[in-house]
Amino acid sequence: MSSTAYDTAFWSRFQFGFTVIYHYLFPQLTMGLAWFLVYWKWRALRTGDEDANQAARFWAKIFGLNFAVGVVTGIPMEFQFGTNWARFSRYAGGVIGQTLAMEGMFAFFLESAFVGALIWGEKRLGPRRHFLAAVAVALGSWLSGYFILVTNAFMQHPVGHRVEADGSLGIASVADYLLNPWACVQFAHNQMAALVTGSFVVTAVGAFYALRGIHPAQARVYLRAGTLTGLVASLLVAFPTGDQQAKMVGNHQPVTLAAMEGRFEGGPRAGVALIGQPNVAARRLDNPIEIPGALSFLAYGHFGSYVHGLDEYPADAWPDNLELLYYSFHLMITLGTIFIGLMAVAVFQERRGRLSSCTPLLWVLMLAFPFPYIANTLGWMTAELGRQPWLVYGLFHTRDGNSMSVSDGNTIFTIIGFTGLYFVLGLLFLFLVGRQIVQGPDEPVIAGVSAEGSA
Repeated sequence: MSSTAYDTAFWSRFQFGFTVIYHYLFPQLTMGLAWFLVYWKWRALRTGDEDANQAARFWAKIFGLNFAVGVVTGIPMEFQFGTNWARFSRYAGGVIGQTLAMEGMFAFFLESAFVGALIWGEKRLGPRRHFLAAVAVALGSWLSGYFILVTNAFMQHPVGHRVEADGSLGIASVADYLLNPWACVQFAHNQMAALVTGSFVVTAVGAFYALRGIHPAQARVYLRAGTLTGLVASLLVAFPTGDQQAKMVGNHQPVTLAAMEGRFEGGPRAGVALIGQPNVAARRLDNPIEIPGALSFLAYGHFGSYVHGLDEYPADAWPDNLELLYYSFHLMITLGTIFIGLMAVAVFQERRGRLSSCTPLLWVLMLAFPFPYIANTLGWMTAELGRQPWLVYGLFHTRDGNSMSVSDGNTIFTIIGFTGLYFVLGLLFLFLVGRQIVQGPDEPVIAGVSAEGSA
């Protein structure tokens, strides 16, 4: 299936892709920050460490701003299921609607109910209950992520469903649906990647303060927690979670695995391409530099395992943007490798007590924070481009899912509107977060706003 601007589903796909990429910039940070807040509140409760308590207060404000923008940007996606993807919703809504409703009714309400208590309720709640509020927020944010990932996992590897009399899908086994093996692996991989984002952001703020020579105690707290968590999370993204994700793709979506590596010919001892350019017209990978047998081992656990090639499948079963899929996957892997190396150096310097005085490394750490966002985006592009041409893998084609009554002109109009709205929203978010960071953890900015708002 070739995806062009003349396809009936193209602009609906483009709109959803744009809105979901922008939206996910925010949940990945809330999920990545949540357990930092829990750790700092636990440490303050157990040891009386005021630096940890101050860190929790400061980052709770950043968390709150991020959470608010995430809510606003997430709402349009819910409506798009009905407006732009009505045929898909009619077909699969009896299944995916269950977890989308669970996410809203249970996880989102749990998280949102305690966010206010976390930000403004410390004095009223006291140390122990304030710590429990942080735990509730963290559990809510990760539970929300799990329900969304169960929904996506069903689209990647449908289990626990049945076909109803009208041809639509329904739930056959709630347990099989909620405990989809793909969802469990994807959740572990995704959440570790979110922790990488949170770690890099925390580390970047610590590096910023260290370079400016302000808030030295807080800078040390952020650098110590951020670099160590970043190193551990980056390693876990690669192994075992990334390794297990690759094996899931190899076992259940072999044509996707072939496309991700630009493999047109199948065979044993398949290599991972370090460099290469997919040439779809000639059905080959140009100028490849490969690690022999690596792909066979990553996908199937043995260096001699057979890896299927794209030529073994009809062209209309291939992912419809093979070049973008290939580069998304390889750039994601490259960035993940760099994250491990950078955080390993940072942890080494921190253990030697030299990180706060190592100016070049601090500059790198401060400027590196956008790259986990890029890597997460590339990871999701790999997953979603790789699933094509299916909306529900093996059951329902993407070309059959869009709403026929919505014209391309209407969809383009809303894309223009979203672009303008998100641009303004993004500027406002950056201004508020930037102001909070510049003012520092000692300034009770949010508390002052709250007091004024309640007056």
